[in-house]
Amino acid sequence: MSEVAAVLARGAAYALGEPLPLRVRAWDGSEAGPQDGPALVLHNQRALRHLLWQPDELGLVRAWVTGDLEISGDLYEALDRIAGLLWERDEDPSRFSALTRAATLLRTPGAVSTLGRTLALAGRLRPPPRPAEEVVRRRGRAHTRGRDRAAISHHYDVGNDFYALVLGPSMVYSCAYWDSAEPSPDASLEKAQSDKLDLICRKLAIEPGQRLLDVGCGWGSMALHAAMDYGAEVVGVTISEEQAALARERVSNWGMSKQVEIRVQDYRDVTDGPYDAISSIGMAEHVGADQYRAYAAHLHTLLRPGGRLLNHQIARRPLRDEESYRINAFIDRYVFPDGELAPVGSTVSLLEAAGFEVRDVEALREHYAVTLRAWVANLEANWSQAVRLVGEGRARVWRLYMAASALGFQRNTMGVNQILAVRTATDGTSGMPLVRTFGERAFSMAT
Repeated sequence: MSEVAAVLARGAAYALGEPLPLRVRAWDGSEAGPQDGPALVLHNQRALRHLLWQPDELGLVRAWVTGDLEISGDLYEALDRIAGLLWERDEDPSRFSALTRAATLLRTPGAVSTLGRTLALAGRLRPPPRPAEEVVRRRGRAHTRGRDRAAISHHYDVGNDFYALVLGPSMVYSCAYWDSAEPSPDASLEKAQSDKLDLICRKLAIEPGQRLLDVGCGWGSMALHAAMDYGAEVVGVTISEEQAALARERVSNWGMSKQVEIRVQDYRDVTDGPYDAISSIGMAEHVGADQYRAYAAHLHTLLRPGGRLLNHQIARRPLRDEESYRINAFIDRYVFPDGELAPVGSTVSLLEAAGFEVRDVEALREHYAVTLRAWVANLEANWSQAVRLVGEGRARVWRLYMAASALGFQRNTMGVNQILAVRTATDGTSGMPLVRTFGERAFSMAT
């Protein structure tokens, strides 16, 4: 009688010092673990090899991307139950060490007598091939122009049609701004994204004729919003060829070519300041810790005195030992190569060190959890088409990363913040109102 699932459950309990929080269902039909909730389904022995040779989120992801491993039941609940074992292990490194020791044990011939022949056999086999969707380890210094272009291309140049399925008509790939943490059935993602763009324009106090630089402009949604609803003259820069192509098409279709220019250009190469305002929405995560002060200083030089910067950026929670910080292997290998997150306090300090005066910080953590769930729902509703566009492996990567990220924001392991900063004049004049208020817009070309 086969008992692969029981052996797996016992091995996990041995490593963790407590029962596995998910039910295990193995390829031989055996099951073990909690009766309630979702189950971890291993379709074949290759799934086990992935987990034994890489006993962390990377092994889990490799098995998931190849389709060797599935979640039966609610994906969010399953990820929530294992968050402490994988996604949040930096807060308790001893648990990860236990998993590593157990996996090492299971890969030795002596494991036969203690945890079963199946585990020992899988462990003695060579590591399985890595999925094609995984980025190979990069050489050389991170965040050079060339390496950044390659990283951005990996994430964004997967096809505009795919992003349209996930993001919806707004084509905005950053946290939306919702009226409620539990939106009503008639609340739309498109309205929430429009409200976010409007909030940014109001924080920047954009007026007709002012120059706005949108750093990391994506598919042009912020540029179009600022031009059409606020009368701004906008330059949007991106290093994604596919994003720029669609952004230019949208600008042309809306008849805004005289007001909006979309460039394929690295932010470091923008030299045609001064600008009245700069928006950087979901872009600074790609800059990197070593380059961040230079990034902030360059944006500072591009603003006129009294000009404002709105930096909308994902943050991570500070660690007890910041020296132990490491980039999440799943995100680095499959989603955002070379992407780095920093605590919001570090970001504020670097902006100030570059000469900015930080005037407002607004946390939107819960908003991103809602946004990501909406994107996952869009992907799931259009799954067959998404697979046709980018392949099943890439679609599975996006579903897992967005669902896990939604839980990260929900559980407060990640946050997202809008930091409003100003380049004050030499006499200290900021141009900011005495009262913290971002009023309704006073101008709209659309009405």
